[in-house]
Amino acid sequence: MIVKQIWTGNNYRNFNYLIACPETGEALAVDPLDADKCLAAAKDAGWQITQILNTHEHHDHTGGNAAVVAKTGAKILAHRNASGKIDNVARGLSAGDVIKVGRTVELEAMDTPGHTMCHVCLRSHSRTSDEQALFSGDTLFNAGAGNCHNGGHPAALYKTFAEQLDRLPETTKIYPGHDYIENNLRFTLAREPDNADAANMLERLAGQDPANAYVSTLAVERTVNTFFRLTSPSVIARLRESFPDLPEHPDPQTVFLKLRELRNKW
Repeated sequence: MIVKQIWTGNNYRNFNYLIACPETGEALAVDPLDADKCLAAAKDAGWQITQILNTHEHHDHTGGNAAVVAKTGAKILAHRNASGKIDNVARGLSAGDVIKVGRTVELEAMDTPGHTMCHVCLRSHSRTSDEQALFSGDTLFNAGAGNCHNGGHPAALYKTFAEQLDRLPETTKIYPGHDYIENNLRFTLAREPDNADAANMLERLAGQDPANAYVSTLAVERTVNTFFRLTSPSVIARLRESFPDLPEHPDPQTVFLKLRELRNKW
């Protein structure tokens, strides 16, 4: 499996992706908002885009579909309930469905509601490598979690984190839909000032070029992403300053929801 991360350079700080089979040159485009850059990257690599995967229905993830389809004839894949929200969906995906790219790449669809209720993430199942990867759309960001403003629900997002994402192998590489890492790390440090891993990462990555972005793993996210650190005494202590009625030992879901509430205003 070959992964090409494409930095759009737009105000929303989107990442687009091409996932290619090295044997056949067939490629899947994930959320190809910047159609020109995706098509150019495929041409430069000698790949043919045959499928498009939209993680969810928001325009900054679907806006390039028509242009890519017009040039390549690619089929559009999305959540099974997104056909009324995304035009020309050829295949609706349910949890566990497998998307094949060429001869060597298999990607498993994960039904991951929260940011929207029609959101899918892709988990790699490469036949030629033990490498794991997660294409997480707007569910999981580097050091952060998606918002729930436009068709989502924070309780569903918590369930996605707790019951799916947190159970993936620690070596899983994280490929998010946006570059928000610096602001997310600052939020982590505001909630957990003694998090040395987050402080060191912020110092190291401040001002990074998103066109050559750092790729984290789930193991890294567990150390620097507040939304995985729901039992941290420091996180809970700082949270109780903002929410005095919070019990001394709140359950993880309550911590997650309060963190998401604070992050909405950050």
